Amino acid sequence: MEPSTQLRELISRHSAVQKQMTEVQGLMLYKVDQPTLPTDAVYSPRICMVSQGRKTIRLGERVFSVDSSQYFIATVNLPVSARIEQADPASPHLALSFELEREEIAKLLAEAPVAHAADPRDHTGIAVWQQTPEIVSAALRLVSCLDAPDDIEMMAKLAKLELYYRLLRGELGPMLRQLATHGTNLAQIGRVTDWIKGHFAEAMSIDKLADMAGMSPTSLHRHFKAVTLMTPLQYRALIRLQEARRRLLLREGSAREIGFEVGYDSQTQFTREYRKLFGRPPAMDAAFLSGR
Repeated sequence: MEPSTQLRELISRHSAVQKQMTEVQGLMLYKVDQPTLPTDAVYSPRICMVSQGRKTIRLGERVFSVDSSQYFIATVNLPVSARIEQADPASPHLALSFELEREEIAKLLAEAPVAHAADPRDHTGIAVWQQTPEIVSAALRLVSCLDAPDDIEMMAKLAKLELYYRLLRGELGPMLRQLATHGTNLAQIGRVTDWIKGHFAEAMSIDKLADMAGMSPTSLHRHFKAVTLMTPLQYRALIRLQEARRRLLLREGSAREIGFEVGYDSQTQFTREYRKLFGRPPAMDAAFLSGR
């Protein structure tokens, strides 16, 4: 049986719900039997491999499509809108995502041979490429750990290192090396996105972010936009609005209260930006999505 077929069967068998947490740290499985509406999320650094079906990911004004022959890597925290495009009960969307650990990749880089020359370019924070037999086989061994619960702790460590190694040797390896190498533009922008994600409701100074990245404000703006496809202010606004929508759906407060909680001083500005992004004002959008 082909590794890709085995991987599909494993994902399907171990997915009891649409988004299945697993005993392997950082590994999530997905099994969705119908197309979905766009779902907002902040992608942490990860690899996602589609095993069956197709999904699209919108980052800023750009749309990435990922089918069952492809995988994607996200290297910084990215506010995206993702949608399952191809799925049905007879042939559900099957996929896995696995969180990338910068420190573990850096350790492996110190020992593994470099497959590519140093690449000084700015890489977009997300990229899609074709699966290879080596990457599929490594992913299969990682998911296979779920079949032996008593051995997960040790075997998952080995499978994780193999997957990292295969990714580093692949076409998206330069992105991972930049992620794991201190002082690269991608690593510096990653620090900034980490800070904004954790402090989105606070006042934000471009000069402070530039100091954090070790760049001038002009360089920060250029590199940040190259990686995230948006400016720091646009990035923070998207993080704020996604969080506001999440809180509204959970009924954690009124639209006015939540607008202030996520960092808006002006209710008018909050409503205007929310409507522009989601197509409806906050309270109306929450009622629509919850079926009220």
